[in-house]
Formats: sequence, C-alpha cells, structure tokens
Amino acid sequence: MDPIRIYIVGTAGSGKSTLTQAFKLWMDQQGYNAITVNLDPGVEELGYTPDVDIRDWVSVPQVMAEKGLGPNGAQIACADMAALRFPEISNVIEGFRSDYVLIDTPGQIELFAFREASAVFLNAFSSDDNVIVFVLDPTVAKTPAGLVSLLMLSSSIQFRFDTPMELVLGKCDLLEPEEAERILEHCGNTDSLLFALGDNMNMRSVAAIEFLRAMDSLGVRMVPKPVSSLEMTGLEEIYRSVQLITRGGDDLSSD
Repeated sequence: MDPIRIYIVGTAGSGKSTLTQAFKLWMDQQGYNAITVNLDPGVEELGYTPDVDIRDWVSVPQVMAEKGLGPNGAQIACADMAALRFPEISNVIEGFRSDYVLIDTPGQIELFAFREASAVFLNAFSSDDNVIVFVLDPTVAKTPAGLVSLLMLSSSIQFRFDTPMELVLGKCDLLEPEEAERILEHCGNTDSLLFALGDNMNMRSVAAIEFLRAMDSLGVRMVPKPVSSLEMTGLEEIYRSVQLITRGGDDLSSD
C-alpha cells in the first residue's frame, strides 16, 4: 500500500515547520512509521532534521551565487529545478518505505500554490493518498478580513489541485480562548462572519461577502481544527481526519 502523503501548507510564519516537527514526534510516540520531507530550498533553520531535504539537490544561496539572482528569483528557479530532479527525489522518499510522508512546503506559499513544480510533486502520486493540511496563521485570522483572505487562499489551492484539504488553526497557544472560539465560530457560521464584516462596509467587505456566499453554495468551507505544536494538542484530530480521507477511517498497524 502506498504511503499517505501529507502536504503542510500555509503562509510564511503560520507554523508549518513547527507543526511538521510536532506531528512527526506525535507519530513516533504512537509507533507510526513516518518521515519528514523539507521542500523549502531557502529555509535557513527548520528546528528539526528532515529525513529528505530538497536543499541536498538545490538551494537558494547556491543558485543566487551561480546565476546572479536575488532571493525571490532564486526561489522560483529552485522550485523549477526541483521539479526536474523529482524522479531522483521521489526515489529517495520511496526508499524509506514509510507509511506516512510529512511534507513541509516552502514558506513562500505562492511557490506551492502557483508554480508548476508543486503540481509535479502532487500529481505524480495517487490522489487518493494525498492530503493538504492548510495552516491558518492565528495573527491574521483574528480579524474578519484576515480570516476571509486566508479562506480565499486555501480555497484557491484546493481548486487548483483538486486534493482533499483539512484546515487547522495553528499556534493556538498564542490566542486567548475567546479569540480562538471566535475564529472557529466565524468559520462555522457564515452569518457570524458576515455580521463581523458588515460593521464597516466597503468594497473589500462586499467582495468578501460574495466570496463567502459562493463558498457556502459550493460546500467547500471548513471549520479548522485548533492545534498547538508547542502544547502538542490537536495532532490526534489531524491524524483522524487524514485516516478518514485516505483510508475511510481505518487505522494502520503501529508495528
């Protein structure tokens, strides 16, 4: 049986790498066979040692030096170069024969959301075994407009890849309980979020309202799962959702 591949996606600073690290630790504690993969060629410090690291093939500093590019141009070049090296990278990943592959995506979310390289990494595998975990940045999600912008971004990724997606509210330890409850209420209750947006109506609010109505009619909006990598909470809920999506809820043997 193919491994389950979990792509951890989110804006810069949302806590993708810390979630990858915490989820791997949690899986190790449960006895599950999981590996981590870093797909960010420009990251300087991850906080953990990935089992497979894209920087072993391409890195932003190296490309900057060799091609005379700035950081942004080098990120784009590295993403395209990584896609060309995909067969080799894939063979290394498959060589671990793990049950779960936790994939830490680039901090610049546009590299995953809109570059063709990410489609190469996603579409090469069975879609039945892929899940995207989109991490909402709590500092952005605290405002109604910020929350809507994150929901828009997550929806655009879901539409582009047609891959099952789970939303998580990252770094919940940074939020007051009432702040977290309000974000969850806004995600689960369109009227609540519409009311919050309507306090100061402008063109941005009107666009957000139309978006929320469209998402409701399409049935693609979801309530995020609150997670704290620091406190190791919410990880089991992510695992259960992934199992439900990929295996119909069946658990894997932990031997």
